[in-house]
Amino acid sequence: MMRFLADENFNGRIIRGLLARNRFLDILRWQDIGREGEVDAIVLEWAAQQGRVLLTHDLDTMVGFAYERIRGGLPMPGLLAVDSGSALRTVIDDLLLVAETAYEGEYENRVIFVPL
Repeated sequence: MMRFLADENFNGRIIRGLLARNRFLDILRWQDIGREGEVDAIVLEWAAQQGRVLLTHDLDTMVGFAYERIRGGLPMPGLLAVDSGSALRTVIDDLLLVAETAYEGEYENRVIFVPL
């Protein structure tokens, strides 16, 4: 199953909703590893080293850094850029669909915007 890293500002209600519907999801929050305040490039690098798809609401800079990694040939297990203004249920449904149906490596070097 896909492994996730939620960046520092990712909506905790979405994470709780995901885990309520599938308690086996592997979601690590950036603050859980005690690295708050790091720049986006560091977060993406850490996610790549750990093989975790990044969950973010940062549709500007994080997406830009992800595309830079892809262009530079650096590892990037995937980025799910979630519109923070979207309905929580829709976002949770879409993220569960991705998590439960994706095959290993399917989102590598891809930026996916959610809702789908």
